[in-house]
Amino acid sequence: MADIKKLAEELVNLTVKDVNELAEILKEEYGIEPAAAAVAVAGGAAAGEAEGGAEQTEFDVILKSAGGSKLAIVKLVKEMTGVGLKEAKEVVDKAPAPIKEKVSKEEAESLKSQLEEAGAEVELK
Repeated sequence: MADIKKLAEELVNLTVKDVNELAEILKEEYGIEPAAAAVAVAGGAAAGEAEGGAEQTEFDVILKSAGGSKLAIVKLVKEMTGVGLKEAKEVVDKAPAPIKEKVSKEEAESLKSQLEEAGAEVELK
């Protein structure tokens, strides 16, 4: 069990660059689409949170502004949502706009931190 906890800690501390590299490795070497894996992980986490009680369990990730690095944010939104480059650009251009809706707290915070590391302004609702 200690190895699982260590792995989880390492995953939580990954940078955006590391996450992108991991996604590529999972896709190319193992045939795993990272978006599908994230949904599976988020689904398991949401099920565990449901037992908690009155705590908010679903969050919306709202892009308030792309900041100075718009291209990086477009690429990140594309990766996070699984939409095409054109659709991702439209979302970023329409800011404030929702990136993902009704996701678990862990997934929402992860998405927020990745976007903020890339220079975006993000809000969780």
